[in-house]
Amino acid sequence: MTADFLDIHSGTEPLIVAFPHTGTDLPPGLEDAFVSPWLARRDADWWIDRLYAFAQDLGATTVRTRLSRSVIDCNRDPSGVSLYPGQTTTGLCPTETFDDEPLYAGDGPDEAEIARRRIAYFDPYHTALTAEIERLRALHGKVVLYDAHSIRSHIPRLFEGRLPQFNIGTNGGATCDAALAEAVSAICHASGHSYVRDGRFKGGWTTRHYGRPQDGVHAIQMELSMRGYMAEPDLPTPENWPTPLDPYPAVQPILRRILAAALEFAKGPA
Repeated sequence: MTADFLDIHSGTEPLIVAFPHTGTDLPPGLEDAFVSPWLARRDADWWIDRLYAFAQDLGATTVRTRLSRSVIDCNRDPSGVSLYPGQTTTGLCPTETFDDEPLYAGDGPDEAEIARRRIAYFDPYHTALTAEIERLRALHGKVVLYDAHSIRSHIPRLFEGRLPQFNIGTNGGATCDAALAEAVSAICHASGHSYVRDGRFKGGWTTRHYGRPQDGVHAIQMELSMRGYMAEPDLPTPENWPTPLDPYPAVQPILRRILAAALEFAKGPA
């Protein structure tokens, strides 16, 4: 039985688009645990599932959790090991926002609560994602998993300066064939927007865990700067954040080309 906080659309083409951070729901009993429900929702990858809604028209499968990443981060190593040693990041059950504001009045969830959330929320998401990968591999042999993300362009605690518009993550080329990474990079380059491959964001746990090019699973992460599809205030507040999705997002035509290229690669020779 599919968990009621998951949205799964099972397509037929060899492309999966995953959304681990677009959710804003806080389960019953947890909303009051946070010092501020707004803070607990603020660092969502706002509107990304709507930005990529066209993916289903391409025949892609989409997997999304509606839960806030403050409850459980489905793109972190479930063991608690940092994906970016020596760099600031948030954990499996974050206790602070991207800007280092506390999410809890006290210490936050203890080990037992983290384990409970992992079983209740993290595991069903990845069970669903695994099942879709296996289903499509049985049909096609080769599959692309595209992990869709976004973040505010300027967060000094996490990175210096202004983040490039497109941030491609392949964990140094380990999670997908070079031809796929080059195709996505070429589209970003031709767009005229700033981009980087394996810069500050090299791919989270999803990309690193599932990316097995030798077995026909090619995983790539895209971290967008939010300025490409919504206005970013200098200081997000409950009165001004989130801003609406731009009705004509500047990056959407580029994303269409990227997913089309990913699909073309997936349907090509093994």
